[in-house]
Amino acid sequence: MTTAPARTTRTGAARSRSVLYEVNIEVDAAAHDAYRAWLGEHIAEILALPGFTGAKVFEVLDPPASAGRIALCVQYALKDQAALDDYLRDHAPRLRADGMARFGDRFQASRRVLQQSRR
Repeated sequence: MTTAPARTTRTGAARSRSVLYEVNIEVDAAAHDAYRAWLGEHIAEILALPGFTGAKVFEVLDPPASAGRIALCVQYALKDQAALDDYLRDHAPRLRADGMARFGDRFQASRRVLQQSRR
């Protein structure tokens, strides 16, 4: 997935504000326990990278997951857009490939980037 760069003002203020990188996941119920065990290690590896300041894992209640699946949402806090850009360029391909190698089509993930509104 390609992430569009943050809009910047003349001062570049948008790039210096913290961002939230959200990964929404649906995993087959039969693979859920193994996926959650791996996810804990995966999150720890990501949090060791420069610029990541925290992560929270949520079970998604609404909208409900597809039949036979469990929905999760992982929200990663980063110090700024530059840290996310570095992650996406230097680390995401390898980490995503690891998840695909382990779980293949037993999960799906979508991502979005959020930044707190100034208004």
